[in-house]
Amino acid sequence: MDMTMDQGVTTPFSGMLNDVKGRLACYKKDWIDTCGSGARILAPTAYIFFASALPVIAFGEQLSRETDGSLSTSETLASTAICGVIHSIFGGQPLLILGVAEPTIIMYAYLYNFAKHSVGKELYLAWAGWVCVWTALMLFILAIFNACTIITRFTRVAGELFGMLITVLFIQEAIKGVVSEFNIPTGENASDEKYQFQWLYTNGLLAVIFSFGLLITALKSRKARSWRYGSGWFRSFIADYGVPMMVVVWTALSYSIPSQIPTGVPRRLFCPLPWEPESLYHWTVINDMGKIPAGYIFAAIIPAMMIAGLYFFDHSVASQLAQQKEFNLKNPSAYHYDIFLLGVMTLLCGLLGLPPSNGVLPQSPMHTRSLAVLKRQIMRKKMVKSAKEGIKEQASNSEIYGRMHAVFIEMEGAPSHVADKELANLKEAVLSHEDGEANDNFDPEKCIDLHLPVRVNEQRVSNLLQSILVGLSICIMPVIKMIPSSVLWGYFAYMAIDSLPGNQFWERILLLFVPPGRRFKVIQGFHASFVESVPFKYIFMFTIFQLAYLLMCFGITWIPIAGILFPLPFFLLISIREHILPKIFPAHCLQELDAAEYEEIIGRSFRTRSLSLTDRELPDTNGDEASPDVSSAEILDEMTTRRGELKHRSVSFNDRQLQAIPEGPAGV
Repeated sequence: MDMTMDQGVTTPFSGMLNDVKGRLACYKKDWIDTCGSGARILAPTAYIFFASALPVIAFGEQLSRETDGSLSTSETLASTAICGVIHSIFGGQPLLILGVAEPTIIMYAYLYNFAKHSVGKELYLAWAGWVCVWTALMLFILAIFNACTIITRFTRVAGELFGMLITVLFIQEAIKGVVSEFNIPTGENASDEKYQFQWLYTNGLLAVIFSFGLLITALKSRKARSWRYGSGWFRSFIADYGVPMMVVVWTALSYSIPSQIPTGVPRRLFCPLPWEPESLYHWTVINDMGKIPAGYIFAAIIPAMMIAGLYFFDHSVASQLAQQKEFNLKNPSAYHYDIFLLGVMTLLCGLLGLPPSNGVLPQSPMHTRSLAVLKRQIMRKKMVKSAKEGIKEQASNSEIYGRMHAVFIEMEGAPSHVADKELANLKEAVLSHEDGEANDNFDPEKCIDLHLPVRVNEQRVSNLLQSILVGLSICIMPVIKMIPSSVLWGYFAYMAIDSLPGNQFWERILLLFVPPGRRFKVIQGFHASFVESVPFKYIFMFTIFQLAYLLMCFGITWIPIAGILFPLPFFLLISIREHILPKIFPAHCLQELDAAEYEEIIGRSFRTRSLSLTDRELPDTNGDEASPDVSSAEILDEMTTRRGELKHRSVSFNDRQLQAIPEGPAGV
């Protein structure tokens, strides 16, 4: 991945000042550029709103259970909305999506367990406020002294280990949640009818049905863009909004149970409404911060160090993935300034008694990708129109390309030599049909789909609107409380499983279970480059090291109170990666296994197949009915990992569909 920041900034404040100057130059353009999109900006806004709101609701329910109701969904939604609005207006990188994330939930659970045995449950939020004060000060220091220049030292091995730990914690939360549905909640009256054995057991069985139902249908809908059935618009709609739709469907099904079942079966979300006294207290928590003894104020520095390190890492990586070089962003980055602004928002949340928000994955690169599709569609439409006008006027292919070139320059405002470089592949494809019978088969739409570079509509409006929608969700809390808690346990499992594809650590774990005689099956499909370039013994050693490290980090999370130190091993991993691993693994193997970019190789064909692609008759694509229905969104889906990282391939998704396999023998 690309990290476009000045590695030479050493003077305090210099990084932030450069960021501010760079973003001020395009600040007005960030707002004006939305006008060209019109109402079409609402599509990526709605898409990223649902992608942000659902996890925040789930985390709010988890936080409510971990803190005995001190914080709930209302607070996680409020924090996400407030920080999102602030960042969309004042942030350096407006494509970055903020939200309350799982690391924050884990930290706040540890803070609660410590506070209730020390300062008391009633001062929990006040002490957490002091933790946020210290966290903000540390983030200010990191931003002032240009610490973002070292973020590249957190390599793939650290990022994928952290992602896998979050996946394991999601699965753990899903299992704990489903099991809890068979038990009586703490503090509840065991004599209530709904807690009698038969109804308790019924509640548990319904929880299993709803959680697995949500998990399976959400995973199916996530892949809808590649379905064989339905129109392109229908498949895209299901892929983008299928998961929230499944939450609604399973919630509706939970109300279809017989009326003889007592109220409270199945269990639903428990959280006070925003206007009830229980939710109003945290807004005035600043009044209680003076009641915290001095010793505990300074003790708050320890968890603050962990949280500051987590936020620094998580926020910077989310920002990295939101502005990968493959997205061809034109506006400059603002890593240092955004960390400073994160400190301001963390301080504000602490004083308001809210869990802080930071940059989140995979929502941030999802946001950029949705805007890439939007800008690509607008440019594609204009290019296709100009090309078809040229064909109608019987213009040469050189003239048709010239019209496409002019549209690109008009929309991008780029110099001609820059446009020539970025449209080189498109030019070659168009001019290849210049002479002979091939000209009869020239399809401008297909050429543009295959070779038009990714373009992103860089603006602030979609982030602002989705943050406002998250805030408005608080007003419909009575509706949100209708969701069965078991549906959210299924959603936790969905988030865990959906994050695995594209994680090379997970792919290597699976590779360990493939017998040597069957590894050719891996080579036949799309696979990471290390599968062919690194000897298996080094793949095995590296994977076992990561697996042992993951188990150690997971074990630390189980330690009472001291579990708050679980981010520490990830910081130590920098030294291990730089000083120990190079002594164990050859340099080229370590570079492949811990590559900065996701390198993927297309599958090979083996002659053991009964019919090779070269022997098959490809369908005639001249007619409208036979033309491939592959959208820009489907191409980007195919080329993107679940955490939002763009893959590097030798051919595009569309090229793969029609590519003939070379005649030479293929080895394993």
